[in-house]
Amino acid sequence: MAVIILPDAQQDLLTLQEYMLDKWGESGWLKAEDEIFEKLKNIDAEIFKGSSVKEFASVGIFEYQYVFTSHHKIVYRRFGKDTYVYVIAAHRQDFPTLLMKRFLKK
Repeated sequence: MAVIILPDAQQDLLTLQEYMLDKWGESGWLKAEDEIFEKLKNIDAEIFKGSSVKEFASVGIFEYQYVFTSHHKIVYRRFGKDTYVYVIAAHRQDFPTLLMKRFLKK
């Protein structure tokens, strides 16, 4: 079992890190980072399963799941025993627009 953070989600993390370091300092970012990676570890270990992404479920796509941390929403999909992370978004971001840009880009 492995967690694969796709390039766009890696960029999400870097952007969130920059923002959180600026607004809440290093301790705030480290706490959020620990929470994100703990959540990913639990998903990968199949301790819990997220909910279907409603924007996709409304058109019959149920494979993408999401979970929340205290400050972020993580979108992932399981392939076999591996977990692929597509999006790590802040709660305040325009999530539907982010999904459209991320999944419909050429």
